[in-house]
Amino acid sequence: MRTPFNPSIFAQILYQKKMVHFGLIRERKIPPDHRVVLSPTACQKVLSDFPQAQITVESSPIRVFSDQEYRDAGIKVANSVADCDVLLGVKEVPIDQLISVKKYFFFSHTIKKQPYNRDLLRAILENNIELYDHEVITNEKGIRLVAFGRYAGIVGAYNGIRAFGLKHELFQLPKANTLKDRAALIETLKDIHLPPMKILVTGTGRVGGGVHEILTGMGMREVGVENYLNERFEEAVFCQIDVLDYNRRIDGKSIDMQDFFDHPEEYEANFMRFAKATDLYLAAHFHAPKAPRFFTHKDTQREDFKISVIADISCDIDGPVPTTIRASTIEEPIYGYDPETGDEVSYLNSGAIAVMAVDNLPAELPRDASRGFGFTFVEEVVPSFFNGDAKGILERARMTQDGNLTPNFKYLQDYVDKI
Repeated sequence: MRTPFNPSIFAQILYQKKMVHFGLIRERKIPPDHRVVLSPTACQKVLSDFPQAQITVESSPIRVFSDQEYRDAGIKVANSVADCDVLLGVKEVPIDQLISVKKYFFFSHTIKKQPYNRDLLRAILENNIELYDHEVITNEKGIRLVAFGRYAGIVGAYNGIRAFGLKHELFQLPKANTLKDRAALIETLKDIHLPPMKILVTGTGRVGGGVHEILTGMGMREVGVENYLNERFEEAVFCQIDVLDYNRRIDGKSIDMQDFFDHPEEYEANFMRFAKATDLYLAAHFHAPKAPRFFTHKDTQREDFKISVIADISCDIDGPVPTTIRASTIEEPIYGYDPETGDEVSYLNSGAIAVMAVDNLPAELPRDASRGFGFTFVEEVVPSFFNGDAKGILERARMTQDGNLTPNFKYLQDYVDKI
């Protein structure tokens, strides 16, 4: 019997024969970012797995992997990637560096209608560019496929412990960006002695997983919620909690986690019970806009508010952690929050809460972060260019096409049109 014609299979065959020329663009945003989407090894895997792929690396003096490392891996390095089809970057591309009628992948920071990037999105539309934002590359269930979150957690946990040592004048750790890799961070932390203290971690996703790697890697003991809240320990311990541990329904009902995600406005924070027991708080959660704030400015004035150092790895300004009044920088990662006034002060001031809120933490471990991101990008995204986008990954992530916003991103039209 003759096999019926299947147009989807036919389309995949055509895609499999299609040549795709990828270009790794030079990062030009200031301050500079040393990360890259594909390491030399990741480039080799793309070319090995997909013979119809080509890769050109735009020469860069700041990229964590040197031009020579790519050449040594057999990857072409050039002064221009204008002849490439798909341009891969990390941070926003300056408007004057955009190349018309190309496919671009980078973190555009426009999907939340960030005012400072409105002109960038307008320029992308005017230049007939197809924009694929890394942040909206998802599977069929809407789960993100590529992210630097794990390394945000790794560096954020290290920075939080470093801030605790500086705040209380217990020890001085080198900055994370002066150390080689994740292993070096853990070895450095093993050399310090922490007093008996309690560390709280909110979030169990990629970011929270990175925090967990650091704390367990340095040999710290993890304890459950009840023990954390009620027992005293002769050593430093940590507790990692999820949304139903620090939120409760206003009506007192006990329902599952999905109910919280579906109806966050029906919950109130139950975080203060942890604030009374915690010395160092590592915030590694995702916070929905309608979900309750964890605590208030007035809560920080209470005598039983024990937290003295907060590492807000999620770094939501005016978000669930009110002590995060601005993002800090890799150069100056720590500032102080005055509970009495809500103003920024020196973190060394008596009574001030030390806040670490660097918003680009993975950039402190650019080599490790790039390798991890690139591995996932090759596994999850690159095949879509050669299989007819069989899983719809590219279609879901495409924000602009033919000078217009795509249907999934039409909600940005008023943002683009705003004068």
